[in-house]
Amino acid sequence: MFDLILRGGRIVTPRETFAGDVGVVDGKISVLGHLAGASASRVYDASGKYVLPGLIDEHVHSRDPGLTHKEDFAHATRAAAAGGITTVLEMPNCIPPVVDAESFQSRVWEIAPKAFVDFGLYGMVLGDENAGALPGLAEAGVVGFKLFWGYALNRKTRALVYDAAAGEEILPPPDEGQIYEAFQIIGRLGRPVAVHAENREMIGRLTRREKAAGGADYAAFLRSRPAVNEAVTTRAAISLARAAGVHVHILHMTSADGVEAVVEARRRGWAVTGETCPQYLTLTDRDWERAGVRMKILPPIREQAHQNRLWEALRNGELQAVGSDHSPHTEAEKTGDIWSVPAGFCGVQTSVPLMLDAVVRGRLSLNRLVGLMAENPARIWGLYGVKGVIRPGADADFTVVDLKRTWTIRGEDLYSKSRVQPYEGLTGQGAPVAAFVRGVQVMEDGRPVGDPVGRLVRPV
Repeated sequence: MFDLILRGGRIVTPRETFAGDVGVVDGKISVLGHLAGASASRVYDASGKYVLPGLIDEHVHSRDPGLTHKEDFAHATRAAAAGGITTVLEMPNCIPPVVDAESFQSRVWEIAPKAFVDFGLYGMVLGDENAGALPGLAEAGVVGFKLFWGYALNRKTRALVYDAAAGEEILPPPDEGQIYEAFQIIGRLGRPVAVHAENREMIGRLTRREKAAGGADYAAFLRSRPAVNEAVTTRAAISLARAAGVHVHILHMTSADGVEAVVEARRRGWAVTGETCPQYLTLTDRDWERAGVRMKILPPIREQAHQNRLWEALRNGELQAVGSDHSPHTEAEKTGDIWSVPAGFCGVQTSVPLMLDAVVRGRLSLNRLVGLMAENPARIWGLYGVKGVIRPGADADFTVVDLKRTWTIRGEDLYSKSRVQPYEGLTGQGAPVAAFVRGVQVMEDGRPVGDPVGRLVRPV
């Protein structure tokens, strides 16, 4: 007797697609096969649909605690469930940030009761400020560490300061020496480190130049953050990580220049992986006329040639993951000019539909999508075998998709607290229609269902 059977679907892995049923007992996958005569407390009819391992969003900023006027963990994880995501990996830059074992435990205590899907936490790298706390964070259970390269912090709150001027209230970002020593510690701990790869000094100088020249359009914004800026910092991060013996994961890659840095390192056998996001695969600089400041995000959305290279890198395995970089702001905050509005927008609910539309259009295979959004993130962050796979013994996490289902993105249909995003009115085909977390259904036909069931996941 099974607790749940998913019957009649086509099961998708990164390597194959096959017809079969899945039997679930006590929140774990028990059997794969043809279970026509088996009984269960509940049977989900997946006929005509594809059954994927529960998809993982490795890059989420829920803003909880400290910035919950923008978003909170309940809204973010309901939106994740609605979008077919069954596990989110939560970035550490809340207020206070996750910088030691105590703040890790405090954050788990704060957000776990609100979790509609499973979640893991990153710890933040602050150089000398928390180098001694990194082993405690690993022991507490972070999936890995996050370095916001070149970003200063508010000395009192430890909130990120994106365009910092010198002053007593600002904690400067760690220099390369501090980063190298932190990487050495993390390497010994056996955890990866994720890097936001932008060069602060270059951006500051170029931004001042563009503002002095009266630049106020998106072209000026791109000139202030050119593709070479991403490549310079990516190469620096890779070099320090290799010397320190740590796996480095470059986040939200936007450019052909950055991709080539990752490709070169991987050809040499170095421990490097890369992520990009649906916004860089869907939008280009030409969308500014339609979306305006709603599409401001860091690093920036670039020209078509860069997008083409990102797609190529995903298809041939040169990049390994897709995350949303879900980073909401309020409507009021996203009103202003290109220089003043904060960067970021909602993405956790729309990422899977956007990627499935790419599958329908032939830009990516469904098998490759499973690798990018399930198996690879699970492997990178130490969760593989429990998450990211459909096989006996793994958590019974499933994302069921219908490649015939059409959709239109409307802010009113999003479950985040803030619904600001640059896709309003965009249509597509291919949608998640059900999601299960450890055998419990958390989404039906694009609507979150049930009570919070999410749990903290630690590396295995």
